[in-house]
Amino acid sequence: MESASQDINLNSPNKGLLSDSMTDVPVDNPSAAAMAAPSRTLPYNGLTEAEEEELRAELAKVEDEIGTLRQVLAAKERHCGELKRKLGLTPLDDLKQNLSKSWHDVQVSNAYMKTSEKLGEWNEKVTQSDLYVSASNTLEDWNDKLTQSEA
Repeated sequence: MESASQDINLNSPNKGLLSDSMTDVPVDNPSAAAMAAPSRTLPYNGLTEAEEEELRAELAKVEDEIGTLRQVLAAKERHCGELKRKLGLTPLDDLKQNLSKSWHDVQVSNAYMKTSEKLGEWNEKVTQSDLYVSASNTLEDWNDKLTQSEA
C-alpha cells in the first residue's frame, strides 16, 4: 500500500519528501514541532554562522597545508630517486632490502619464535618415539642390503 503523501518515484528530485498537502495538518504539540524543525537562525548542524565560518576557514587552511605537504613529499621522493640513481641503487636492490628486513621481522616475531619452539619440541618427540626409531633402523637395514647387493 503506497502512501499518498510521499513521492516514491526514485527519479524524482522530491523523492521521499512529503507533498504540499501535509503542510496543512495541525500539530498537537507545538513544542515538539519546534524541536523537530530546524531553527531559522542556526544552520542544520547547530553552529552559529560565526562558528561555521571559522570552521570553514580552518578547513580551507588545513586543505591548503595538505596540498603543500603533498608537493613537498613529491619533491623529496624525486630527490631520493636521484640520489639512489647516482649511487647506482636499483629498484631490485630496494626489493632485496625490503624482503630481507621483512624476513628478519618475521623471524624475531613472537608468533614465529613460539611456532619454531613448538615445532622443535614436536620434532624431538617424533625422533625419540619407538615407531620412528624402528622405522629408521629398518630403512637403514634395507639401505645396507641394497648397497651390499650392488657391490
